[in-house]
Amino acid sequence: MTETTKEKQYQFLLEREKHLANLGLMSSQVWQDDPRRLLFVLARYKFVAKMFSGMNKVLEVGCADAFGTRIVRQEVKEIVATDFDPVFIGRNQAQADPDPRWHISFKVHDMYAGPLKEDFDGVYAVDVIEHIPAAQERQFVGNMASSLNPRGVCLVGTPSLQSQQYASPPSKAGHVNCKDAPGLRLLMSQFFHNVFIFSMNDEVVHTGFHPMAHYLWALCCHRKSS
Repeated sequence: MTETTKEKQYQFLLEREKHLANLGLMSSQVWQDDPRRLLFVLARYKFVAKMFSGMNKVLEVGCADAFGTRIVRQEVKEIVATDFDPVFIGRNQAQADPDPRWHISFKVHDMYAGPLKEDFDGVYAVDVIEHIPAAQERQFVGNMASSLNPRGVCLVGTPSLQSQQYASPPSKAGHVNCKDAPGLRLLMSQFFHNVFIFSMNDEVVHTGFHPMAHYLWALCCHRKSS
């Protein structure tokens, strides 16, 4: 290596250049077209990470390119990231970071088909439930709940119904089932005794007026018997 940085403490960056991270299919498109939105997406993953901090084993449903999954992995011992699309899972497996600190197990799994029972302490879905047709949402959420151990926690994040007037055309095409806060609570309450709804605007999670929230969270615990 012939290049040297002016400040010696940055020399290691050149040595690690061959390990530059790949943003992934979806995150790369966001970075190219709307970089600010990538901040919002990563903030959602940070919220999951902090809510699940210290858990032994966590399940992600609908991971897509899994760019934000590493943020959750930073706070939990083990994570299984699933998606029903083999294209995303295949690329995730091929580009997996060999560093054991960031090990993530990737699996193709369709949550419609059934739960993934591996004694999960937490299960979460970021920007997924709005893609699930209303006729299938109970089966989908029920299988998520059944993937948890009796003490498990579920966290679902989704753009609010009120936000859809500002959504991009590709988002509107995929968002077939956006909900307001009462609708999200009603759905999740069918499977959990305790459902806590949070608002989110940009990267800030709060307990403000739900109809003014761009994004909603349902934090659910104490699942009901099936």
